[in-house]
Amino acid sequence: MDDTQPMPRQPYNQGPSGPPPGPAPVYRQGGPPGDPGYGPGPGYGPGPGPGGPGRGPGPGGPGYQGGGPPPPPDYGYNSPPPPPPPRRERRPRGDGEGTQRAALVIHTIADIAAVILGLWIMLYLLEANQANPFVEFVKGTADWLAAWAQDIFTMESEGLRVFFNYGLPALIYLLVGHGISARVRRL
Repeated sequence: MDDTQPMPRQPYNQGPSGPPPGPAPVYRQGGPPGDPGYGPGPGYGPGPGPGGPGRGPGPGGPGYQGGGPPPPPDYGYNSPPPPPPPRRERRPRGDGEGTQRAALVIHTIADIAAVILGLWIMLYLLEANQANPFVEFVKGTADWLAAWAQDIFTMESEGLRVFFNYGLPALIYLLVGHGISARVRRL
């Protein structure tokens, strides 16, 4: 036969010795039958017997396994998979629409407050017409938002005083609003 032809299939051979003739041996707990005190030999049975006291389990005694080999251990390969855990209708933390929406509202309010304060600083420094209704609205809203921080800084220059007395609340609104918003998102 050369290398280009496929090899013919041959039946499986268990080797020169082959399987042992006759039925498979039956072992009970403790050793093969014929072992003294274990199996159908001397000393087999409950209590003291020909093999001596306590020489092996008898039928119905502790450790007696019946007429066959012990069952093979089950390592979980043949057992059915465990049932899935019950489904929870509640969403996991942090994925709720309500917390996301609340965080967005807090974030937006802090940004709007900071924008109004910054807009007033810019209008004041650029010497906008304070008789204009829009400028009056921005000044009134900025005064209300920064009422708690008025006259923290008392400086000679009116521009620096307005910058710091309205800029500090704007910065605090941004930091506190964004911090609370981030904390609410993690809930």
